[in-house]
Amino acid sequence: MTEKRENELLAKVPGRLFIGGEWRSAVGSRELDVSDPATGEVVKAISDASPADARSALDAAVAAFPSWSRTPARERAEVLRRAFDLLQERKEEFALLMTIEMGKPLAEARSEIAYGGEFLRWFGEEAARVQGRYGSNPEGTGRMIVTQHAVGPCYLITPWNFPLAMATRKIAPALAAGCTVVIKPAALTPLTTLYFVKLLEDAGVPPGVVNVLTTSASAAVSEVVIRDPRLRKLSFTGSTPVGVALLEQAASGILRTSMELGGNAPFVVFDDADLDKAVEGALVAKFRNVGQACTAANRFIVHRSVADEFARRVTQRVEEFKVGRGTEEGVVIGPLIDDRAVAKASQLVRDAVTRGATVTTGGSAIDGPGTFYQPTVVTGVQPGSEILREEIFGPVLAIIPFDTEDEAMRIANDTEYGLVSYVFTESLSRGQRMIERLETGMMGLNAGVVSNAAAPFGGWKSSGLGREGGFEGIHEYLQTKYTLTADPFA
Repeated sequence: MTEKRENELLAKVPGRLFIGGEWRSAVGSRELDVSDPATGEVVKAISDASPADARSALDAAVAAFPSWSRTPARERAEVLRRAFDLLQERKEEFALLMTIEMGKPLAEARSEIAYGGEFLRWFGEEAARVQGRYGSNPEGTGRMIVTQHAVGPCYLITPWNFPLAMATRKIAPALAAGCTVVIKPAALTPLTTLYFVKLLEDAGVPPGVVNVLTTSASAAVSEVVIRDPRLRKLSFTGSTPVGVALLEQAASGILRTSMELGGNAPFVVFDDADLDKAVEGALVAKFRNVGQACTAANRFIVHRSVADEFARRVTQRVEEFKVGRGTEEGVVIGPLIDDRAVAKASQLVRDAVTRGATVTTGGSAIDGPGTFYQPTVVTGVQPGSEILREEIFGPVLAIIPFDTEDEAMRIANDTEYGLVSYVFTESLSRGQRMIERLETGMMGLNAGVVSNAAAPFGGWKSSGLGREGGFEGIHEYLQTKYTLTADPFA
């Protein structure tokens, strides 16, 4: 029954590009295969876009922009609200689809539906709340009018690890602001985006407002769009090296950019922390999405007086995790996305052990089929270990002890990244100091999850530029105009 249900769902997912309101094959009828990482089996072949398809998609977005940007905000809001309602009706289909193509357990896939859907509802509400201002200039010689306008056609590049939420987090504010978009999902997990764009079509998004390119030639396809002078906005979520390359391309067109890049999140546990809360926070901050999240806790910086007990409790809980395909009952740890992810986790753990760390549970890849790695806890990680510098992106919890608050801050901030941090302490004053001292764009204080559609998501340093979500999110897709009118009483 499960296999039949999966096949029926996959048959409903469009396998072609969506350009100008039409589902069409790629130029040359090129195709790419999408595989289930839990089995290694190909589940669907879809169109593989070329640079020529990219130009067509941007043509469609440019043509649709004047009409969509003049569409009343309330009408744009109603389209997003219909999309939200349709997503609730189809949430089980979307959850299963994400589990098939990405591997996350169904329970987590459902949580992503809830999170991702909120961007549709939030920015639908924000569409009608874009504000300007009016007032006299200080000299009293005229009136200043400040207005906000849609920035123009946008190119949105999403990663593979949150196929729905990353699409809604970018598309919703763009449409709310009056922009049109070309979205390019990751080649590893394009099916959720294709099915979501079909949902947007059903919700009444006009032709050309949303266009989707699925491709195995990301660099060539993206460069065609980014170098085109008609494009006005680039939004990317992915690795910092790729983000840097895209920023270099975007510079020639002076594009507005939003970059949500890599992370190396510290998780600091002080000696006065409630260890029960800290352990629960650690499990969700580390093992959510099998550790494949830019917000995943990477370095567990634990006070020496509680480090052993923290490690014991965490190890006990991790040993209880069930590993398997995400559709199976009770599975907590699904597959990593591909063989490279497994190899990276293996290398980081080996390096840490070579330098003196101890594996208390896990520590090995699991024989196939599928790309699985054991949920792992590593204690006594030494300075200089690769696992403290590299973003793990896997189910490995690495613990490093500290003795003083200053030492904890030095370790936590000793990274080029600054996306998110987590702190567990029962001291109000210490918590306030951490807010001031940690060099990250977001922070969880006695909380292991910080993401929320109503909050500004984004980082400092090499973790990116701009914000997604919150009141700030829609302004990434707006540009400001100032008008001075002569004094009407002169």
